[in-house]
Amino acid sequence: MEVGWKLICRQRQVFFFFLFLGLAQAGSEFRHYSVVEETEGSSFVTNLAKDLGLGQGELSRRGARVISKGNKLYLQLDQETGDLLLNEKLDREELCGQTEPCMLRFQVLLENPLEFFQAELQVIDINDHAPVFMDRDMLLKISESSPPGTKFPLKNAQDMDVGRNNIENYTISPNSYFRVLTRKRSDGRKYPELVLDKVLDREEEPELRLTLTAQDGGSPPRFGTAQVSIEVVDINDNAPEFEPPFYRVQVPEDSPIGYLIVKVSATDIDTGVNREISYSLFQASEEISKTFEINAMTGEIRLKKQLDFETTQSYEVNIEARDTGSLSGKCTVLTQVMDVNDNAPEVTMSALTRQIPENSPETVVAVFSVSDLDSEENGKISCYIQDDLPFSLKSSIENFYTLVTERPLDRETRAEYNVTITVTDLGKPRLKTEHNITVLVSDVNDNAPAFTQTSYTLSVRENNSPALHIGSVRATDRDAGANAQVTYSLLPPLDAHVPLASLVSINPDNGHLFALRSLDYEALRAFEFRVGAADRGSPALSSQALVRVLVADDNDNAPFVLYPLQNVSAPCTELVPRAAEAGYLVTKVVAVDGDSGQNAWLSYQLLKATEPGLFGVWAHNGEVRTARLLSERDAAKHRLLVLVKDNGEPPLSASVTLHVLLVDGFSQPYLPAPEAAAADAAPAAPLTVYLVVALASVSSLFVFSVLVFVAVRLCRRGGAASVGRCSVPEGHFPGHLVDVSGTGTLSQSYQYEVCLKGGSGTSEFKFLKPTVTNFQGHSPGPDIEETPNFRKDFGFSNQ
Repeated sequence: MEVGWKLICRQRQVFFFFLFLGLAQAGSEFRHYSVVEETEGSSFVTNLAKDLGLGQGELSRRGARVISKGNKLYLQLDQETGDLLLNEKLDREELCGQTEPCMLRFQVLLENPLEFFQAELQVIDINDHAPVFMDRDMLLKISESSPPGTKFPLKNAQDMDVGRNNIENYTISPNSYFRVLTRKRSDGRKYPELVLDKVLDREEEPELRLTLTAQDGGSPPRFGTAQVSIEVVDINDNAPEFEPPFYRVQVPEDSPIGYLIVKVSATDIDTGVNREISYSLFQASEEISKTFEINAMTGEIRLKKQLDFETTQSYEVNIEARDTGSLSGKCTVLTQVMDVNDNAPEVTMSALTRQIPENSPETVVAVFSVSDLDSEENGKISCYIQDDLPFSLKSSIENFYTLVTERPLDRETRAEYNVTITVTDLGKPRLKTEHNITVLVSDVNDNAPAFTQTSYTLSVRENNSPALHIGSVRATDRDAGANAQVTYSLLPPLDAHVPLASLVSINPDNGHLFALRSLDYEALRAFEFRVGAADRGSPALSSQALVRVLVADDNDNAPFVLYPLQNVSAPCTELVPRAAEAGYLVTKVVAVDGDSGQNAWLSYQLLKATEPGLFGVWAHNGEVRTARLLSERDAAKHRLLVLVKDNGEPPLSASVTLHVLLVDGFSQPYLPAPEAAAADAAPAAPLTVYLVVALASVSSLFVFSVLVFVAVRLCRRGGAASVGRCSVPEGHFPGHLVDVSGTGTLSQSYQYEVCLKGGSGTSEFKFLKPTVTNFQGHSPGPDIEETPNFRKDFGFSNQ
């Protein structure tokens, strides 16, 4: 038996040796695919089944999947057809920046049996970006003594595209003095250089404004423009010169902000102000401007932000030294970033199985890759796990590892294993990363959480404080461990118009419900929503319950008076005939309350009156009526203060002021106050003697005039009766009816017929006559002729 078992073990070792040897050879072959950037997602890339020489359905049977570094999947695999499709639209500039070609490496993993295939996807650039000048307005100060052929480097444009889609050439707007050349720097970027063709004359043309255009090589090409302003200055014949013109420095990537990179120096042999030099970054990209800064006076270049060797290994910084004139000198500072061991190794999980049924044969628990962003020795990695566990690590290709079980596991012996994957680099000091994996040998999650009730009804009073606890829901799970841990959440609302996210929140741990803001019964009286309870099993199970929230009304709205209007310039005056009987309806106060129930029950009360006992207010409907018969001794004007109060706790109220005018049968005009009459008569006292003498001398003429006037009036009234109630001459305002319906403030309907006095040129009222329908037995009074003070007493103007 022992000999046979050893023979079987040796055969298995030979089998696994040849198996992993075949995997290594298969994984070493790179398969190359390409796709144009901005291609829509789900676009076809290739058929992996054909490329790998597999039969139909074999990818699905062998559990094929596509994995890539960082678990960022740009591709998806259709296991049934074997088609490899784009997972999303790819942006080459976002993925690779200026790196060309843009290659995305990925692996194809076949689980049963385990096999790797390496491939790469090239994202081909399209011309989707136009050249952009970082400085849209450039200013050059050029000496008028500059000879033809003098070159002036200009700030270059930037194009995020690469290859032929990058900047191809520069052009300048037509002019008599300059042309532009397209130059190429050592890093491949092209920049414009302005060449002087004709001697400048400041006295003839002191400044020029040109348009610089950058064109890329795409099809169709794209363009970017900038304005170049040239200021012609007087002679400054010596430009600053750097010694040396080229600097090379090395800077550790962990240098702090403000670190001194280098100090550049230029000299100018001119004298006076022409030898004063200022330093600045020249043709600096956005990245260089964000990374470095230079002291304009001393030439010290310092760091503005932290360097990262893994992002950029070197910077070429151009420095310009300019004197107070128009001349400048250039130098280049090549800054090389030195790598330090500042990046710990990273573990990227591609596949992970946390639960393994007991008594299973050799099982793949995890497939992962390790990487280190550092370089050379700092980027070399070793990987291992604990020795006392029934697991082992197997290395595959390109830093990929598989964690597998060495033997079947027994749940009764041990139900949980904590595996620590330790990854260490070889830098100084050494950095390590530990990744813990918990492997469970457990039962299946077969019980969903159950709520104690299928529905909950909660009540909250309006005007509550935010974050108020309004109730709780509770669910239990009969499973054990993570399968029994319940998490609560709000499900999408049943009514899409209810802003559930701004109304309530739920504590995911204990199911407590909170009102997020103050509720308003008048806006929202009740709402429903669903809550879910999910366990943490794999797969997770869940259930839901219905919650109904009822908002209780609070007395937070005072009564609002609709009639009579209070915020108007002229108060409304109610007219009451002196012949009115007791109980005559004067008007009706109309008010509303935004609350409901007893909070909206309104009662009316007369607080104050000019003559107490003359008027009364009905408590339930707000009708203002006469309390007794009117007499001639009652004042003509009355002011009533009515209180409107709701039935809430505490009660809220509002008040309204009524103006009542007593008239003789709706035809007596409003007489002026005795004080006003006395004021009008006072100025006329000195003229009394003169008026008596005049009247005596023309008494006979006066009597004759009166007779003629009466005859004319009678004739006019006879003519008006034949065409209607009143006649209005052309050119003056016509008569009209003013209807006050009982649906407003009174329970009866009134119509006032108003005619203007014809031929007077003053637009005065001729008469005011009410027409009453169903006036509870009260008939209107006779017509009222206008008095001289009628317009003044009622507040009408003479316009």
